[in-house]
Amino acid sequence: MEHLYEQLDQLNDEMVEVYRHLHMNPELSFEEVETPKYIANYHEQLGHEVRTEVGGRGVVAKLKGAKPGPTIALRADFDALPIQEETDLPHKSKVDGTMHACGHDGHTAELLILAKALNRMQDELAGTIVFIHQHAEEYQPGGAIAMIEDGCLEGVDVIFGTHLWANSHVGEVGFRSGPIMAAADRFHIKIQGKGGHGAQPHLTKDAVVIASQVVTNLQQIVARRVDPLESAVVSVGNFVAKNAFNVIADTVELTGTARTFKDEVRDLVEEEIGRVVKGACLSADADYKFEFVRGYPAVVNHPEETTFVAELAESVPGVTNVYEAAPEMGGEDFAYYLQHVKGTFFFTGAAEPDWEETYPHHHPKFKISEKSMLVAAKTLGKAVIEYAKQHNEVPVEQ
Repeated sequence: MEHLYEQLDQLNDEMVEVYRHLHMNPELSFEEVETPKYIANYHEQLGHEVRTEVGGRGVVAKLKGAKPGPTIALRADFDALPIQEETDLPHKSKVDGTMHACGHDGHTAELLILAKALNRMQDELAGTIVFIHQHAEEYQPGGAIAMIEDGCLEGVDVIFGTHLWANSHVGEVGFRSGPIMAAADRFHIKIQGKGGHGAQPHLTKDAVVIASQVVTNLQQIVARRVDPLESAVVSVGNFVAKNAFNVIADTVELTGTARTFKDEVRDLVEEEIGRVVKGACLSADADYKFEFVRGYPAVVNHPEETTFVAELAESVPGVTNVYEAAPEMGGEDFAYYLQHVKGTFFFTGAAEPDWEETYPHHHPKFKISEKSMLVAAKTLGKAVIEYAKQHNEVPVEQ
């Protein structure tokens, strides 16, 4: 472990350089071209076995240790968001309307540098390490499911991943067994009324009034239909009924999101949204279309692997606090990996305590502390070495 920590400390300046390069050159989900080339070239220079275009635009690299052992996967995403950056960073995005506003550039930098550090220790390593560099985490259907279908988890025994988390400080590591991030679904509602003149409402079926009732009644689903001991969110994010000031809307379109942790609650919320829309339109004699699109499932961590990471993180240099994280209603397609192999996904604090203001993920002024990447790399690195040590099954001669 000391050898690994020394290597990562020596490579920290390079990690910052990699992060800044990626931050300045962001690429959107399913449009990544130069980023996967950069990642693949980095691993190829290290002599790793590399597959490109995995599941579309993903990259998978393998490092085989000199000793027998388990196959351990580490995952980092690398896509950016359609947001105009408003930070004052010297390495701010050079691409108009696109920025890394969620830390994926940091995820990629820490995994590449960890790969380089572990490569230098190949003769000491047991087992095989699979570096999964995933495209398109930010946009459904996401890159994870396609990469899995393309074999990125073949032979993998366990997977670990972390998210640089601006909601906690550098040095903090948040873990949680079971659901840690929610299923992220979206819905689309189109209400078809009968438009007309604003001075003659009695001759119309006012789609705005109907839609307003739908929005109001949707708020009763969580309050009155979901068990108060369970968690759920139903939010309408868009209400479109553009007309002249004196025209009663013929059509209104609503879009929104639903967030849940359990499948039975997810089913209930979908059913209840449909019931609310149907009821409002039936009472107003209007037509409607309702579509519920299931996105990423909930991220459900495996208990044993979560406890394993939580305990080892206590002694990682730079870690000052290991805490049980509250479940987050945000979504993550790391969920798909955990449906196929055991593992855990944890949060690594990425905000500096002395920052005057910390901006949330997906904000134009979002940023991370560059110190957080080293903490994340050391934690993931220790997970690799300790897991291989504990699960290195050497056949006993009969």
